[in-house]
Amino acid sequence: MENQPSEPSLFLGTLRNGLWLFGVSCWLFGVVDRSIASFADGYLSPLDSVQLFTAVALFVSWLFLKPASLKFRTHENGN
Repeated sequence: MENQPSEPSLFLGTLRNGLWLFGVSCWLFGVVDRSIASFADGYLSPLDSVQLFTAVALFVSWLFLKPASLKFRTHENGN
């Protein structure tokens, strides 16, 4: 039981993971919306492609910001 995370730490870890998952769903919605808007007229303009590339690049960078698991952080800190 000595390796169990404290209550506030557990809450913050859950909150962090929840916010990350919410962000993933928002970015997916944004990329799909931008894709539909870009290809709706059958022509991909340079501005549409820049906006789509920017949305995809930000979504991929958001994926790399995934918080580490709580178990791993506690073991890594030696608590």
